[in-house]
Amino acid sequence: MAQPRISLDQWQALVAIVEAGSHARAAEALHKTQSTITYAVQKIESLLGVKAFEIRGRKSVLTPTGQLLYRRARVLLDQASGVETAARRVSAGWEAELRIAMEHIFPTRVMFRALDLFSLESPHTQIELVESVLGGTTEALTRAEVDLAVTPIVPPGFSGAPLMRMRFLPVAHPDHPLHRLGRPVTQDDLRAHRQLIVRESGSTRATRLHLEAAQRWTVSHMTTSIQAARQGCGYALLPEEKIREELGNRTLVPLPMQEGGERYAELYLVYADRDAAGPGVLRLGEIIRETVSQTCEAEGAARAMPPAAPGRPPASGAPRTSARRKTARSLPRSSS
Repeated sequence: MAQPRISLDQWQALVAIVEAGSHARAAEALHKTQSTITYAVQKIESLLGVKAFEIRGRKSVLTPTGQLLYRRARVLLDQASGVETAARRVSAGWEAELRIAMEHIFPTRVMFRALDLFSLESPHTQIELVESVLGGTTEALTRAEVDLAVTPIVPPGFSGAPLMRMRFLPVAHPDHPLHRLGRPVTQDDLRAHRQLIVRESGSTRATRLHLEAAQRWTVSHMTTSIQAARQGCGYALLPEEKIREELGNRTLVPLPMQEGGERYAELYLVYADRDAAGPGVLRLGEIIRETVSQTCEAEGAARAMPPAAPGRPPASGAPRTSARRKTARSLPRSSS
């Protein structure tokens, strides 16, 4: 006996009703009449002999069977969209536009260097760089709003390649009261002072804080948090990479924590859909990994080399090799 055939348009109507919240809004989103949307769902129910929606008050809500149909329909539509995207990219060659979600803690200078190198190979590909925070990066991936992402969180169903390790330091202005305690700073000390944090860019903002301070200023950008800390408005846990200048001129000083001071976060390179990725996405991912690896190696070697005496060239030969080996043991390593 032949199985009932339900078109993608009909599944799309069911999904749109659920995600838009009503038949009218679904019709508006799909640029169709409300009667067309209603008929599509009635056709699904008729072919399968089930009830997808039931009326509660003035709203249509999914039945348990409807919830199952919605989940399956969502998968079917995502798969169909992926096939269409892959076909378009193959036929068009390198993509006309690439979208990247970059976690705000990632070194922007490294990303710009990678994008500049990519532009030499594909000068006509436009780049959209989305600077995101935690849940915002995850949402961008799961909603297929970006082609790849640099993130500390690999969402379920995705795989990520380790990219680099970031070191975080609790810091404050040197005149901040926490620096005047005359003893190691405890977690209770931190709770008694204002904490500066960067807001998640995701809609749910579900990531839990490591510390619940009595006072908190929440800002939207890392640069704002750094500026507030420089002005003595509070303390913050900031990536060492982002505050090199402030640490050098001592406008920000690491807090002498009793325990649990510095922390580390691993960043990953994640493709939204590697199987459907075009040549531009794949090549950009390679360039980002190569650029991170080369930058970490070059900067690690520079930090390990002692300053040369005036008028004397840097040492060469065995001492230079020894310095490089020491660096490899003491610095976070990136993986390509």
